[in-house]
Amino acid sequence: MGIMTVREAAQKWGVTERRVQEMIRTGRIPGAHKLARDWVMPDDTQKPIDLRFLTKEQRKEYDEKNKV
Repeated sequence: MGIMTVREAAQKWGVTERRVQEMIRTGRIPGAHKLARDWVMPDDTQKPIDLRFLTKEQRKEYDEKNKV
């Protein structure tokens, strides 16, 4: 198992580097940690659900399931 940088995750998941950084900041990427000045995560990390595009009902269900 290797590591993946924010840039690599953004390319793999089809999102911007800033979006990956925001997911890290909000604690949605388990295993992410800082290595020197860069954020890294395990290379088998799956892309978290994008909460911006959930309906109110889906968001409520997600929050209840994950105790947000």
